[in-house]
Amino acid sequence: MTYRPLFFITGLVLSKMAVFMYFPMILAFYTGTFGGMEFLLSIIITHLASIVFLYLGGEKQRSHLGVREMFLLTTGVWILASLFAALPFVFIEHISYSDAFFETMSGITTTGSTVLHGLDNMHHSILLWRSILQWLGGVGFIVMGVAILPFLNVGGMRLFQTESSDWSDKSSAKTRQVALDILLVYITLTIACYIGYRFAGMENFDAVNHAMTTISTGGYSTSDSSMGHFSNFAHWNAIIFMFLGGIPFLLMIRTMQQKSLTPLWQDAQIQGFAKLIIACTLSLTIYLVNSDQFSWLDALRLSMFNVVSVITTTGFGLDDFLTWGDFSIVVFAGLLFSGACSGSTSGGIKIFRFQIAFSLLQRQLMLLMHPHALFPQKYNNRKVSDEILRSLVAFILAYMATIAVSTLLLTAFGSEAMISLTASITAVSNVGPGLVPAIGPSGNFAGFPDASKWVLSIGMLMGRLEILTVAVMLTRHFWRR
Repeated sequence: MTYRPLFFITGLVLSKMAVFMYFPMILAFYTGTFGGMEFLLSIIITHLASIVFLYLGGEKQRSHLGVREMFLLTTGVWILASLFAALPFVFIEHISYSDAFFETMSGITTTGSTVLHGLDNMHHSILLWRSILQWLGGVGFIVMGVAILPFLNVGGMRLFQTESSDWSDKSSAKTRQVALDILLVYITLTIACYIGYRFAGMENFDAVNHAMTTISTGGYSTSDSSMGHFSNFAHWNAIIFMFLGGIPFLLMIRTMQQKSLTPLWQDAQIQGFAKLIIACTLSLTIYLVNSDQFSWLDALRLSMFNVVSVITTTGFGLDDFLTWGDFSIVVFAGLLFSGACSGSTSGGIKIFRFQIAFSLLQRQLMLLMHPHALFPQKYNNRKVSDEILRSLVAFILAYMATIAVSTLLLTAFGSEAMISLTASITAVSNVGPGLVPAIGPSGNFAGFPDASKWVLSIGMLMGRLEILTVAVMLTRHFWRR
């Protein structure tokens, strides 16, 4: 295995992470608020670490990265970035490094779980840093999901392999162009979301932060009340851009290039995504109105907001859906696993895997009646090969196993069984809130012991990197020459 290119790329990533720390530092110095010197110290430490990694990597050189190097790089970069990005939380909020790392990992994986409280009165510099982490994590995952995971055939992602997923020299220019196109769309949507929040009555600082955490489907807020602190118009704006953050960015690029919405309307994954949102929203709306909890308009707004927030794994809170009744809890329990579309900023299992699984079930039922018939399986007019099916099944098994192991560890560290289970599910699915009051939309994760926070941090990382990307490095074969 070749390590020098890995060191070099890691050094570049850390140097860019340090550059983004300048924004909250400048904000603190400009406004005369607390946090400027603390961010400066974090910048110096991160820059020094990047210099060390760049030195270990040697001079920049063209080097082909093999499959093992790609797995190691993908996981290593996210871990090391989180280790150094946690420093401002320690220096400014004076919390333990375990809490700081949990907050950072939750941010950079766009999970949205938090151990902090008193956000309404928190220093603006640290609030901005939380939002920046989620914004960076969102765009980083899109590029990874488009260019890297299909190349590595993780969890059936090869179904979406394009020229940008070919890591040969001939397509490196194409890969860079796709990354730039994604970044352009990402920035454009962020600005549009910001403008929408401003029109909805948000103050400038709140609008900037929520625009970053909405389009990244991250869910960090500047208020303990989350989106409940803002107007109804802000809620509808959030619904629109959370939905956009949950659809494939490559399709958005193709839509803009063709100047037609046809690529979006015809995509099976987006169709399933939209149908699931509509079905859950209508059922919850009818349930809330019939149980005399809300009027029709409020029930529709609250239902759609929370459904879109959970299915896109954003995790914004708006009213506590755990108080709506058992029916709503069952609906949201199912949505915790779902996730939105592949190639978006959302986490979870993803819509396409459920669609392929149901298609496989239908095919198997047909084979029971016609054993010798041929039923070719396709998805979005693409053939679903046995290789893709094996990868998909392995992903789902690993997904459930990760949740089970995490739950066992949390209970071993003293948490109640139901709290442990829902915490594990929401961490691996990168959703944010759980399905019990302690860690629900109105709670947080501060009550967990440090050991549990590290377990949940690993769960968030594994969920964000599609489980198998991390799990493969736990095997002996990976490290053999």
